[in-house]
Order: sequence, then structure tokens, then C-alpha cells
Amino acid sequence: MAPTPPRVMGIVNVTPDSFSDGGRFADTERAVEHGRRLLAQGADILDIGGESTRPGATRPLLAEELDRVVPVIAALAADGATVSVDTMRAEVAAEAVRAGARVVNDVSGGLADPEILSVVAATGADYVAMHWRAHSERMQTFTDYDQHGGVVAGVRAELADRVEAILAAGVAPDRLVLDPGLGFSKAGEQNWELLAGLDAVGDLGFPVLVGASRKSFLGLLLADEDGTPRGVDEREAAHLALVTMLADAGVWGVRVHDVRATKDALTAWSHWRAWQGGGGSVPDRDATERGVEG
Repeated sequence: MAPTPPRVMGIVNVTPDSFSDGGRFADTERAVEHGRRLLAQGADILDIGGESTRPGATRPLLAEELDRVVPVIAALAADGATVSVDTMRAEVAAEAVRAGARVVNDVSGGLADPEILSVVAATGADYVAMHWRAHSERMQTFTDYDQHGGVVAGVRAELADRVEAILAAGVAPDRLVLDPGLGFSKAGEQNWELLAGLDAVGDLGFPVLVGASRKSFLGLLLADEDGTPRGVDEREAAHLALVTMLADAGVWGVRVHDVRATKDALTAWSHWRAWQGGGGSVPDRDATERGVEG
């Protein structure tokens, strides 16, 4: 029997300015079409976002974010998809759940808008809490983890603080997933250090979601001899290699742009692991069956 691969969360950016595909799916019709395409390719969850969180991005107005995501969520939920809303705002989370979202994916872990935790607790939605220090326009000025002894210990300690606040707000433990926040207040090699120490996040006792797709640390890894980072659309092969490593590490889920390629890589990984008799570092899957459905 093949080992269980991570869940695949497909990204649908309903934005004009996201770092990878901003503007390509910025209206309802195109975003819904893209979501359906990702679903057909095997996405377990569709993550709908109306605010770019790339470094330097400015925030949309609340009304803009609502107009972007709510119609898309309603349409895809009506199709039977498991839908996540990628938002830091309590009002957006509440409207998204009313429209059919079953997951709130909050890159701030409740720091940007503490009321979002009350919304999640009241609705019973699943909650993805990411490690976060500041909004996009200044997040890369918060990459110093020396007081914690390094990025791994820092991310673990700060996520532990968020877990305490999230549970205190009434969010059920079996509804919580943690995300180490690659690229968010992490510079270059700090992302690789964090990936190498990912067990420290898993040791907090919750499923782990990782979003590495097309991020700048991969572009830096693949930079040309002049130091120019590899373009956003030319990083997928490196990302797929990382996806299989994350599968070996036992992560609960991966958040990706290219669902078909990710599913292909995980199918090959599963088949290889099955031939090995399910060996490797795949953990007890009982722990990873908690949290988001899909």
C-alpha cells in the first residue's frame, strides 16, 4: 500500500499584484475557471485569496477584498470543492465561511486582526496559522532571530505563542494547522535552515502546511552566474524536488501553484515508497489526519 502523500492546496489569487500570477485570474469568471481546472487536476483544497502578500505589497480595502473572493468561493463551494480563504481580516473570514469556505488560511496567525480567531471559533472552520511578524511592505526588515538563537528556534517559539492564543480563543485543537511561513520575514538561506529544522514546528503537535511554490529563495538558489535570480515561472522543477522532500518529512500539506505537476511528483513518490515497503521518514499518519478535510 502506497504511503499517504501530503494534501495539495491549489492557489487561486484573485488579485492584480500577486508575485506569481497577479492579474491572470483577477476577475470572478477567470478565477472560478482556474479553480475548477485545479480541482480537475487533483487539488484537495482550493485556497482563494484577494490580498497579495508578496514583499512590498500594499493592502486592498476591505470592500475590494470581499468583492474579489466571496463570489469565487460561493461558486467553487457550490461545485463541491473544499475551499479555503486566504485572508487576515475577520470580516472577510466571516463572509467567506458564509459563502461556503471550510478553512481560514491566515498568514498572520491572528496577529493582524485578533478578531479573526473569534470568527474561526464561532464558525467551527479549520484554521491555518502561519508564522508572521509584519505586513508585506515591511516584513523583510524583521529577519533577525538572534534573540532566539536562530530562525528555527524563533519560528517555533513564536508559533507556540500563537497556538496558546488560538486555543484560548476557542479554536478546537483538531481544527488547527501550522505553517512555518517561508519567505515571510525570512531572508535567503533562513528558509533552507527552517526547512531543515521543520521537525521543530511539527513537534508542537499540529499538522504542518508548507508553501514554497515559486518563492524567491528558490529563485536565489537557481540564480545565474551574475547573481540574477531565476524567474518566477522557471522555478517549478526545484519546487517539485522540494515537494518530495517535504513528503518524506511527513508534512500534512503543500500549498502550490502547479497542481498537476505536484500531483505527478507525489504519485511517483508514493509509488517509489510503496516499492520500498513504506520506509523512509513518513510519520504516524494518525496525527496528520486531523484538521482540514479534503
